[in-house]
Amino acid sequence: MAKENSEKLWGGRFEGTTAASVEAFTASIQYDSRLYRYDIAGSKAHATMLAANGLLSKDELASITDGLTAIETDIEAGTFPFKSELEDIHMNIEKALIDSIGPAGAKLHSARSRNDQIALDFRMYLRDECDRFVELLDEVRRAFVTLARTYMGQIMPGYTHLQRAQPVLISHHMMAYFEMFGRDRERIIDCRKRINISPLGAAAMAGTGLPIDREMVAGLLGFDGVTANSMDSSGDRDFAIEFTSCCTLIQLHLSRLSEELVLWSSQEFSFVQISDKFCTGSSIMPQKKNPDIPELIRGKSGRVVGSLMSLITLVKGLPLTYNRDLQEDKEPVFDAVDTVSASMAIMAEMLSNLDFNTERMEEATRTGFMTATDLADYLVLHDVPFREAHGIVGKAVATCIARGCELTDLSLVEIQEFSNVIDKDIFEVLSVEGSVNSRISTGGTATQRVEEAVHAAEILMGIGE
Repeated sequence: MAKENSEKLWGGRFEGTTAASVEAFTASIQYDSRLYRYDIAGSKAHATMLAANGLLSKDELASITDGLTAIETDIEAGTFPFKSELEDIHMNIEKALIDSIGPAGAKLHSARSRNDQIALDFRMYLRDECDRFVELLDEVRRAFVTLARTYMGQIMPGYTHLQRAQPVLISHHMMAYFEMFGRDRERIIDCRKRINISPLGAAAMAGTGLPIDREMVAGLLGFDGVTANSMDSSGDRDFAIEFTSCCTLIQLHLSRLSEELVLWSSQEFSFVQISDKFCTGSSIMPQKKNPDIPELIRGKSGRVVGSLMSLITLVKGLPLTYNRDLQEDKEPVFDAVDTVSASMAIMAEMLSNLDFNTERMEEATRTGFMTATDLADYLVLHDVPFREAHGIVGKAVATCIARGCELTDLSLVEIQEFSNVIDKDIFEVLSVEGSVNSRISTGGTATQRVEEAVHAAEILMGIGE
């Protein structure tokens, strides 16, 4: 049975009761309760500022602070009675505080609104998640550096269009992902800068006429500054969209990696062995070993992309300032946080248990004309225009396809039929090892370059100290 609206903290102008269906439909406490630490920390800072500006007495401040601490203890102990009729985390905590300490608790909401309060809580939550994501990304990146060091000098096929293209070092491939997730790390750190601005004091949307010190609260809570416009502060969710966009890129990168692990672990490739700890079997086919973890990570990309699309669609048509639509902002973000963080953690663990079939990977580089580009480069170095060289090598490859052989199976005389600038040193050029170690350009796959990259990464990540 619904309570009288006069008992609600906003119910003064209402005479009837709120329908039970409305209370159920509008409640967000079932998911925004995870913000309780931030709501309490924000309230303590706000109360400290109110006291400093004469809006609370010292005794009232002490009572509020102690009351909030007791509520936090109850929540962490699982004994706090969350009530859906109180709608959200703010009202649940404030009502419990008033019930506990009396009139002093009713003064806490002076000079603030739930509009700037939720923006504050949300920013504090995402600020902490940014820090946690950096740590998780570092775990993933360390795993790649460790793999790169372990398999230094081992060769594999590099692909374009999922066709064998050129030979590369396994370590070079691993370091490609190190760079990819490094950009994700940079984005999260940059995103944090825009999150870490305090909106508290914007109140509902126009600011407040009460004497407050927004900068004081921001300093107490570790923010870098305060928002500049009260209307923007109330309705802004750019920070949440940007964070979820960063989450989406991380998950997409995890998905690309997962796709390769799924392919590489198949019998058709047989490039890697994923530990049994990260695979499952079939309920009907006893021989099966399924790469479920990378498949699930790949599949969960849809959830994260969906969260981003939900947020973008949510704000697309909203006028300034706060609208109740914005209550729908937290569930997509929370789901993205949970999905991406779990995916990163288990990926780092799985990579640490990954074994490469180096013999099979090197064997795969011996077919498919993977050093054809090296032959073209050889011709260029002998003053043959590249486009002409490209055509010459193309004819050589066509001849080999017709004969059912590789370029390295041709004799010197046979290969010289395609160009008279070719000499006996061509066979070193056409070797897989020669191809790899010729790629000495910055960022290339030559052992020297990859060793430099891995060493720099080890220093950066604190590996081997």
